[in-house]
Amino acid sequence: MGNVSGGTYGLTILSPIIEDDRLDICHSMELRWYLSQLPRDYRSPFAQLSSTYLARLVVMDDVVFVGHPACQEHLKSRYLIFETNFDGDLDTYLRRMATETQEFVNAVWKHCVGFPGTADPGAFIGYMKKCQIETTFFFADVNDRTVEATLDALKTQSALAHFMEKHQGMPAAWLQREFGEFLEKLRQAPALRRGGEESRDIPQEKRRHD
Repeated sequence: MGNVSGGTYGLTILSPIIEDDRLDICHSMELRWYLSQLPRDYRSPFAQLSSTYLARLVVMDDVVFVGHPACQEHLKSRYLIFETNFDGDLDTYLRRMATETQEFVNAVWKHCVGFPGTADPGAFIGYMKKCQIETTFFFADVNDRTVEATLDALKTQSALAHFMEKHQGMPAAWLQREFGEFLEKLRQAPALRRGGEESRDIPQEKRRHD
């Protein structure tokens, strides 16, 4: 199946943007402004969806003519391109978008033709699938691990690198005691925040002099 690589789903959606010459500010411009204001760190709406690896939203005005021998083509409308990689199945992910990030989803897709809103998650899922195109080839760098497992591995990697840097040259007995305390702190440390600011959540080891 082209949309799936291991346990990762690659979703590509093209939603036609409403064209209305009667408006002072066209839908595509208002949409661009809204997207430019979205946070890109742990405050991002996609950070609320725990299974999201990455997500991107782009307003496409037209296709680019690359020259002969290609033929020159044009789109009939502007499109909102939505691309995301996530672990799990499509229906669950879209339902979570409709129920957990509904304010964001409505603010974005209200500018698109035929958008039914999020009050009925089933109608929203149907709309998104109607706008979906097959992702025939995509790169999933972690295709057999969930987002949660990947974040846990990154937390361990960063914390261990910091421990090694701070404890070089220690006597073996001292190092063994310090490492035991480090492991206990690592077990109790909270999960990394999605979208960044991981340093707040990783246990920082300090060299002791006792």
